[in-house]
Formats: sequence, structure tokens, C-alpha cells
Amino acid sequence: MSRIDAKFAQLRADGKKAFVAYVMAGDPDYDKGLEIVKGLPDAGVDIIELGVPFTDPMADGATIQLAGQRALEAGQTLEKTLQYAREFRKNDDTTPIVMMGYYNPIYSRGVDVFLKDAVAAGIDGLIIVDLPPEEDEELCIPAQAAGINFIRLATPTTDDKRLPKVLQNTSGFVYYVSVTGITGTAEAQAGDVAPEVARIKAKTDLPVIVGFGIKTPQAAENIASIADGAVVGSAIVDKIGKGESVADVLAFVKSLADGTHRG
Repeated sequence: MSRIDAKFAQLRADGKKAFVAYVMAGDPDYDKGLEIVKGLPDAGVDIIELGVPFTDPMADGATIQLAGQRALEAGQTLEKTLQYAREFRKNDDTTPIVMMGYYNPIYSRGVDVFLKDAVAAGIDGLIIVDLPPEEDEELCIPAQAAGINFIRLATPTTDDKRLPKVLQNTSGFVYYVSVTGITGTAEAQAGDVAPEVARIKAKTDLPVIVGFGIKTPQAAENIASIADGAVVGSAIVDKIGKGESVADVLAFVKSLADGTHRG
């Protein structure tokens, strides 16, 4: 059983929904970014989404783009992001880590080399936003064979004809993008999201986690009430970008986690 599967089994047993927090590795710099990541489990985070900075982040809004720029300017690389996982695993062997980003840095490193390094570092899942199901042979299938979950995005435009293709080789959980467009823009509405989550859950036994447009503890609670959990990224990254202290960032994360766990 993967760490992700084990986490969801534990949450189900506890009657809780999953809180997933996204942060950009290396933002605002290596040391402060790592301190935040290490503090996430104690703030109530069930699964960590670790962003890999990239020069052309087409799916991301301004907040995440700026975080990526800060990280790149501070010298963050794919290797240093793997090092985050290695450092984290010294003290935590249960919290799942999902790397989220784009295919180019992985392709440049070499898929086989990357997967070997990712497994050794303790990475549990991948979300690669620019690899559609038609490209599963590139990374998805090799990742699954290596024991890493490959998590797919479903969106409001994923119709019933497309959905089976999206779900075909997905594992870990399904990430439902609650709003059309880029990260950090429109606000997710539980009433709009509920029928979409139900539609996906009718086609898969995997947990369905909702992200994009969740900015407050109340919004996280509302979304968690109709899904298996909530993802918050831009709202957390915005606090980091404003230079808030690690303690203040983690206090905000805890408020989001508490909201989700009430859902």
C-alpha cells in the first residue's frame, strides 16, 4: 500500500477528509521553504504537494508564477526539490509527498534516472500538468511501475466521453480542478462542484480531491463536505510571497486544515 493509499485509509477510519497543501519548493529561498515544508504535518496537512519551479508554468496564475520565479532566482532546481524530500523523510516517513509541475525538467534529467531518484527520496506521487493521457507511455506508466502514483487532473471541461481516458491510468487520487482557467483566480463554489465530484466518483473508486479557488477555512470546509478533501495552494503561497513568518504561514495552514477536517 502506498503512503497515499494508507493516508486515505486512515482518514476514512477517522471520519475525516484530506487536507492537501501546495507550496513551491525553494520559495522564497531553500532554507525558509524547507522549514515551511517540514512544519506542514504539524499544521494538519495530510498530503504535501511540492511544486517544482519551471520557467514556463502555463497552468499557473500570477501567485504561483511569482513563487516559481522567486525559487528559480534563489537557485532552486529539480535536484534541490528532491533534496527537500530527502530532508523531510529523515523525520517523517508517513506523510505523502506529491511533486507537481511540468514534464520538461523530468525529461531533461531522464525519466529512468528521475524515477529512481524520486523513489529513493521518498516521493509518493506525481502531478504533471502538461502530460495528457495520450502520453502515458512517457512517464505515467513507468512511474506506476516504479511504485509512484500518477495523479490526473479532471476539469469542468472533462466530459463523459473524455473522463474514462483521464481515469484510465490514474492512481492515488483524482484532482478535480473546480474552476476553468489558471490557479488562484475564481473562487470554488461547493454547489457547482458537488455534481461534478459525484459524476467522477460514479466512474472510479479513487478519492476525489478538489483544488483551485479555495482561499479560506470556510471555503475548504464547504468543499470538503462534498468531496474527499480540499487542496489549497495560491492562498498559502501568497502569504509566503508577502514575506510572512514561517509561524504565521503555518498558522494560516492550520486554519485551512481545521476547516477541511470539519467538512
